[in-house]
Amino acid sequence: MSRPRGGSRKFNTAPRPWRRQGARRQKAPWLYLAPALVVLGGLLVYPIYQLGLISLFQYTQAQVSGGEPTTFEGFGNYAELFGDSQFWQVLLATVVFAAACVVSTLAAGCALAVLLTRVRAVPRLVLMLAALGAWATPAVTGSTVWLFLFDADFGPVNRVLGLGDHSWTYGRFSAFFLVLLEVVWCSFPFVMVTVYAGIRAVPGEVLEAAALDGASHWRIWRSVLAPMLRPILVVVTIQSVIWDFKVFTQIYVMTNGGGIAGQNLVLNVYAYQQAFASSQYGLGSAIGIVMLLILLAVTLVYLRLLRRQGEEL
Repeated sequence: MSRPRGGSRKFNTAPRPWRRQGARRQKAPWLYLAPALVVLGGLLVYPIYQLGLISLFQYTQAQVSGGEPTTFEGFGNYAELFGDSQFWQVLLATVVFAAACVVSTLAAGCALAVLLTRVRAVPRLVLMLAALGAWATPAVTGSTVWLFLFDADFGPVNRVLGLGDHSWTYGRFSAFFLVLLEVVWCSFPFVMVTVYAGIRAVPGEVLEAAALDGASHWRIWRSVLAPMLRPILVVVTIQSVIWDFKVFTQIYVMTNGGGIAGQNLVLNVYAYQQAFASSQYGLGSAIGIVMLLILLAVTLVYLRLLRRQGEEL
């Protein structure tokens, strides 16, 4: 019998059952995430859209009250912002301060997480409760308490150190240092608990083998724990960068709105002053958009560097 010609051959183009099942499995996670994505879209996307929209207009108290019409300025607010030397000084101070807070928070959190694995149950419970208490304390309350501890007249720190009536909030660097201590105090518990949970997930045989090889505690952390905990460290680092870059309450409360002559201003407090103290809502919104773009850029660059190193996130 002769074979049928190529032109008369028929192919079954109907989708196979396993392909349909694979497509359904790919859609299933998105269906479960849909309600959360809708809520996040309403809570995040729309406010960011409004913030970006206001930053393109001349929007002051006169426009809010209806006394003057709203004027479209395009990127005029951004041009005014980038042409202001104070903005660049505040941006530099914010970057340096946030970097110091992130490094200090990670160092304190990781060190205490390792300590938790080496103490007994009762000291571990006490340390965990103390840390969670610091984490649960509202920022305003914690800032007020730290301000009292370092008060020039009644603070116990000056009495213990014998500093007399030294004012910690008068100098620029001492005020930033005082705020840094409070930020680390209320932030390290998140790092400590997260890293401690990661250490507990590491097989004990790995740590025992490193100890039998004569590795010190620092060497075990650097060569064994840190590489295995890198995905967790990525998460806590990004979270710390976001939190510390947009610090507002601690600076505003402890330096009375930004320090003497604005010497302790950071971007969030600077945006608040421009938007609400000076009623320049368009300019304040432009600062908010700049902060958002900086944080997105830092996060994306950090994740890209990790992917180049072969890390799975």
